Amino acid sequence: MADVPATPLLDTVHTPEELRHLAPEQLRQLADELRAETISAVGTTGGHLGSGLGVVELTVAIHYVFNTPDDRLIWDVGHQCYPHKILTGRRERIRTLRQGGGLSGFTKRSESEYDPFGAAHSSTSISAALGFAMANKLSNKPGKGIAVIGDGAMSAGMAYEAMNNAEAAGNRLVVILNDNDMSIAPPVGGLSAYLSRMVSSREFLSLREVMKKIARRLPRPFHTAARKTDEFARGMTMGGTLFEELGFYYVGPIDGHNLDHLIPVLENVRDAEEGPILVHVVTKKGKGYAPAEASADKYHGVQKFDVITGAQAKAPPGPPQYQNVFGEALAREADSDQRVVAITAAMPSGTGLDKFAAAHPDRFFDVGIAEQHAVTFAAGLAAQGMRPFCAIYSTFLQRAYDQVVHDVAIQNLPVRFAIDRAGLVGADGATHAGSFDVTYLATLPNFVVMAAADEAELVHMTHTCVLHDSGPIAVRYPRGNGTGVALPEVPERLEIGKGRVVREGKAVAILSLGTRLTEALKAADQLEAKGLSTTVADLRFAKPLDEALIRRLLTNHEIAVTIEENAVGGLGAHVLTMASDEGLTDGGLKIRTMRLPDKFQDQDKPEVQYAEAGLDADAIVTTVLTALRHNSTGVSEGARA
Repeated sequence: MADVPATPLLDTVHTPEELRHLAPEQLRQLADELRAETISAVGTTGGHLGSGLGVVELTVAIHYVFNTPDDRLIWDVGHQCYPHKILTGRRERIRTLRQGGGLSGFTKRSESEYDPFGAAHSSTSISAALGFAMANKLSNKPGKGIAVIGDGAMSAGMAYEAMNNAEAAGNRLVVILNDNDMSIAPPVGGLSAYLSRMVSSREFLSLREVMKKIARRLPRPFHTAARKTDEFARGMTMGGTLFEELGFYYVGPIDGHNLDHLIPVLENVRDAEEGPILVHVVTKKGKGYAPAEASADKYHGVQKFDVITGAQAKAPPGPPQYQNVFGEALAREADSDQRVVAITAAMPSGTGLDKFAAAHPDRFFDVGIAEQHAVTFAAGLAAQGMRPFCAIYSTFLQRAYDQVVHDVAIQNLPVRFAIDRAGLVGADGATHAGSFDVTYLATLPNFVVMAAADEAELVHMTHTCVLHDSGPIAVRYPRGNGTGVALPEVPERLEIGKGRVVREGKAVAILSLGTRLTEALKAADQLEAKGLSTTVADLRFAKPLDEALIRRLLTNHEIAVTIEENAVGGLGAHVLTMASDEGLTDGGLKIRTMRLPDKFQDQDKPEVQYAEAGLDADAIVTTVLTALRHNSTGVSEGARA
């Protein structure tokens, strides 16, 4: 008789409560099915894969041992949470990941009670878990705070700030260090697993408490020696001295893919009366999927792909990506200027600086997930006469705002900021949308703030940044491909605070900042077809404004519209302030500001997001025509084309 295939366990597990009804010997099968389902889903949608494959067994073990959602599980960054989503009632929607109207690619409070804390930026999990743990402790409610944090996220100071404050939570706080780079892990195996199981056991912890009480009764030198001996002995066998100094009881390292090791250790940790506890697990990104394991980036982020071969869908050939245009332009600048250095916070390829690093490795600095340090480090370099470029995503630069103000702007130091992912970013959604940088930078004295309308402008602006030594300067540009314009062989130094008119008209003036220029030109065509002569200006600078150009456009046109890929408080606010200060609206000029709406937009295709935001050509035309209808005098005949 032919073997009857095993019943798919994943089909019977819709919640962690159902998972906890399985026998321990069934968990291996469940993990294998969960890994296969994750691969299949991401093959359909694209997204983060390698990190999720690395925590499949850990995800199963945590939900099996702990009483989620009463025990609050927080995934740092959240890009490894796809297996978690499958196990927590979202399997039927998992193939909507990162799509419009679908599941977020990160944890999100509004999606599920099993996502108690939203994430997408790194190193927040321990602080949040500590908050949950202390709230339950203070209100005398059951429930632990469990933070799963990767070794990369542990490079950020915030993780250590949280750990330094965690002792009061006691055994309510569990931190699971997911070490998938072998960066701090000694070899793991049977002996390590045995030791971890032993030192996390109730018997060992109880004995340790007894010995600590005895030691406290000894004269101080003996008490101190006993404590150091305990730390030294466990540090020699297992590591973790740093975490012990921060007040954590360290357990590990253990094999994060071996459920027979994970389950008993986590059960001991769950039941321990001592704490807080840090469990060090070692995993492999891309585990269990050969193409991912063989890839240099372990399929960290992927397009849709063929599950059998691992071949990713290739985007059709198109213009170069903005990040690569910047990286290559900066590398060329550094060829002739030894003072040019580049700094990034764990995003060398994402910012295009991998090109710079290949050409000038001694002048490239990846400081890890430490944006605050990156900015002040750049300030120090600038103060010593170097020409530093700090290349950071718009949303990540938010984390270093105090350093931007205190260490750069107040001291008027010529730090160059290359702000990637400006504007809406598509599938990553609100957590990565660069919606606020014009507002939070253009409000600062001494700052120059530019926005590239296309990839050629980005080359010019990079060159302009290099030569600007009189204070801080920033250039912002979006994610994705450029417009296809020819790149200049010789970059131009732009005059600070001077825009350009790309199309001259009489009735309507569109004042554009950044890559909405393409939509502004489309709108001008539509307005011309309606008999409305339209000027389109690329202001280039949000600060300082080209006041002469703005004054001319506002004086000589009946309708003026500003448009930007930024929230309220940016270009439009500055133009309105100037117009108000100078009384430019006293003659009946109609000004409308178009900017991102006052909300956080969910993931979707960028063009859909911009249409939803009202920042495409059709929205510009509607804005102009609506303003005209409200203008009782109408448009003069001389203003028509």
